[in-house]
Amino acid sequence: MSLEILPVVTKKDLRTFIYLPEKIHAGRPGWTPPIYMDEWTYFNPKKNRTFAICDTLLLLAWKDGKPVGRVMGIINRRFNEHRKENIARFAYLETYEDREVFRALVRRVEDWAREKKMTRIIGPYGFSDQDPEGWMIQGFEHHATIATYYNFPWMPVWIEEEGYGKDADYFVYQLPVPKELPEFYRKIYERIKRRGQYEMVEFASRKEIKPCVRPILSLMNDCYVNSNIYGYHPLDEQEMDDLAKRYLPVLDPRFVKAVKKGGDFVAFIVGMPDMTAGIRKARGRLFPFGLLRILRAAKKTKQLDLMLGGVREDCQGLGLDVFMGTRMIASAQEAGFETMDTHHELESNVKVRAEMEKMGGVVYKKFRVFTKIL
Repeated sequence: MSLEILPVVTKKDLRTFIYLPEKIHAGRPGWTPPIYMDEWTYFNPKKNRTFAICDTLLLLAWKDGKPVGRVMGIINRRFNEHRKENIARFAYLETYEDREVFRALVRRVEDWAREKKMTRIIGPYGFSDQDPEGWMIQGFEHHATIATYYNFPWMPVWIEEEGYGKDADYFVYQLPVPKELPEFYRKIYERIKRRGQYEMVEFASRKEIKPCVRPILSLMNDCYVNSNIYGYHPLDEQEMDDLAKRYLPVLDPRFVKAVKKGGDFVAFIVGMPDMTAGIRKARGRLFPFGLLRILRAAKKTKQLDLMLGGVREDCQGLGLDVFMGTRMIASAQEAGFETMDTHHELESNVKVRAEMEKMGGVVYKKFRVFTKIL
């Protein structure tokens, strides 16, 4: 059987690239398709501003005329300039359980990275930490959540056999939504509120959130850059707008919390009802009835997914995470949620992990980003 690794050139090629994973994962209950309308925007350089600051490569593997695998290569020039490194990334690698195809795709991206004078490659990692990052290495019995990989268990094993090792691990905690607010949360919340330095900001509609998007994402820039968050590059205004367009339509205002000091945002947290059951029923298609299925699932779910959060550097250690967390717990209680998924927490972020465990959180998934010297 002949194997060819070919670049994505035409719109037909891109369609094959985008929809191939649903064929590879057909019948797999834990896998959740992406929202395909978002995928068409994400992989379109005319619509996704991040292509302008990156070198990219989209590849398809073909065997006897049939698509059997895909991968994306990324060199984020802004990130490399910011970190003074020469790092390439592989992302969106999908294959059937075929070692020849897997190896050919990985090695083709490595060759491309070497041609671009890169000295190291990491992956799976997208344009930024807002994209899926890291392959699952623990928790395969649990379903995927939005913006995370749900890879086959053999993929981490095979990538290590290609000479890759651990670069970073992410832990995902499952937190019970308490029936009553923990006493230490209540005391911290009341103390901050009594002092009156900080204002809790909550939202009743997406319309109210919209003018706050740029200030909050600018705060995210400050928080993540100052904290040297793994894989993060500062967003420009266009990228902020693109990120808002991607997520604002599905945000539930009840689960967006922020804190102001002197009129400026200094902390924020964003959660989202788990809508993966609806996305699976819709097969990732919003029309004609997919959106209704997704919204219905968001109303029925008992799980809240925490997505983003941050506290300005000069306001850290003052309890603002608890201040927001208190209101988030109250909103989760009112909505009837039973559990919260914390999304990715870096293994090295011991302070946040300690807070999760103090609240009764248990690690139920782990993801790993791999690296190799070129």
